[in-house]
Amino acid sequence: MDYLYDGSFDGLLTCIYHHYYREAATGIYPVDCYQPNLLSPSMVVETEPALADRVYRAIEEKISSRALETVYHVYISSAPEKENLILGYIRLGFQMGSRVDLYHSHPAVYPVHRLERKVTGEAHRLLGLLRFSDMGRFLYAVMAPDHHVLPLLGDHFADRLPGERWIIHDKRRNLAIIHDGHNRSSCRSPVRSRWYITDFSYRLEEKMPENERQWQRLWQTYFEKVSIESRYNPRLQSRCVPHRYRRYLVEF
Repeated sequence: MDYLYDGSFDGLLTCIYHHYYREAATGIYPVDCYQPNLLSPSMVVETEPALADRVYRAIEEKISSRALETVYHVYISSAPEKENLILGYIRLGFQMGSRVDLYHSHPAVYPVHRLERKVTGEAHRLLGLLRFSDMGRFLYAVMAPDHHVLPLLGDHFADRLPGERWIIHDKRRNLAIIHDGHNRSSCRSPVRSRWYITDFSYRLEEKMPENERQWQRLWQTYFEKVSIESRYNPRLQSRCVPHRYRRYLVEF
């Protein structure tokens, strides 16, 4: 049975619940991307948060909290077969318990760990490569990452820019993190509650104030003048700052 879900994390966990308590899944796929197969029946699974919560807790208790993080990191990746990688990893995890992450070369573990490293590595890289522009009433940063790493960036910048209003825009997915610094004085709840992800398709970089453009030109001049021609190393620069990220970096 192929289970089709709405693309949400709760929807994926609901499919895994049905795999164990209804009928074993031959595959799990987003309903929008599914190609019907005459040899395998399919069913659209309605997302049920209560069932998803049971799977969430089962992963945490029967495998480990680290495995739960791994599952989420793979879920936010852009890999086309991520759902089935997660299913295979969880099935082995329920058999092996917390030892599952020690089997690095296992075919159900290795691709999951490799994909997780790509996601967390990109998030870590963007923590240093994001450039905020002063739009007057708020700060604005734009990017187009390979994976949906927005959820991994929110806490970092909410902690470091707690008193600022800012937006981090993922142009590839038309999503953005919104943080309103004015809530800091009356909000005693965790950092995560002070930002949220929403649909966002505005092209704010086209409305950048002239004052900000002037500062960016000054920064570009500084970047060019402090460089030492004899120590120019394009291979090292490409490794540290890949070309796919340079479109939104002021220096380039």
